[in-house]
Amino acid sequence: MAAPIIAPFVPADQPGLLDLILSIQRDEYGIAITAADQPDLSDIGGFYLTGTGGFWVARSDDRVVGTIALKDIGDRRAALRKMFVATDHRGRAAGVAQALLDILLAAARTRGLTELYLGTTDRFVAAHRFYEKNGFVVISADALPPAFPRMAVDTRFYRLTVA
Repeated sequence: MAAPIIAPFVPADQPGLLDLILSIQRDEYGIAITAADQPDLSDIGGFYLTGTGGFWVARSDDRVVGTIALKDIGDRRAALRKMFVATDHRGRAAGVAQALLDILLAAARTRGLTELYLGTTDRFVAAHRFYEKNGFVVISADALPPAFPRMAVDTRFYRLTVA
């Protein structure tokens, strides 16, 4: 297995990122969600690549093995979205999740962002530990900025002050 390479999204990544994200959501976690429920996935450019946003993909052996996105929500704030890593590329040893987050945080600092927000489900317990280890703090849904793009499945929310 080749070491993953992380690069900005290109349209050729579309089928691979859909396969990765939907398989994790539906098959691994049993969340009843479709591509149609996530219109952002069919318009990465229009949804994520505006303002201070971005979308990055980790590839290994021509396969998408990780994704992470930054959604500009105004006021020097952004939402961290679509962080997914293939099961065979998870964990500290693989380092894919940390590398994806590090790229996103570097972009956030370069782009002058001051706060990041994210929503996740209660089921993603390992993700909760990962976010908390990286300085994200749990907040109530009431503390989210009005422009935060909340997903129906989101039940747990975090904020990070960007240094």
